[in-house]
Amino acid sequence: MLDREEIVCLLKETGFHIEEYWVTSGAAMVLHGIKDKTRDIDLGCTSELADKLERDGYPTETLCDGTRRIVFSEAIEIFENWVEDRAVLLDGIPVVSIDGMIMMKEKLGREKDHKDICLIQEFRSSRQQGLSIRMPE
Repeated sequence: MLDREEIVCLLKETGFHIEEYWVTSGAAMVLHGIKDKTRDIDLGCTSELADKLERDGYPTETLCDGTRRIVFSEAIEIFENWVEDRAVLLDGIPVVSIDGMIMMKEKLGREKDHKDICLIQEFRSSRQQGLSIRMPE
């Protein structure tokens, strides 16, 4: 299982430019602070980065929608143009927004995605409630 520090370290080792990729799924949840750990790192990437990785010989599979899935390492899978909403920078790392995570997980529709959506919504709710608490003077 990978924690925030390990995710950041692995991402920096890729050498990818922040405009070429974004973190999605479980790793995005860790970077947003919703979960403590994740099994692996899923990234979205531009077609340009997908082209480069395919040329460099990384195992590539064309999916039914015509986009590519690239196995970058044992811990990192990359999906061409896979994003909903937008990416936000968290500590200099592009990460899909909280709204985008919900949209992506709704599209996937697996049981684990429904559980993750509940976690995301609980996180968002607790954060909003925390922001609205007025401290005594």
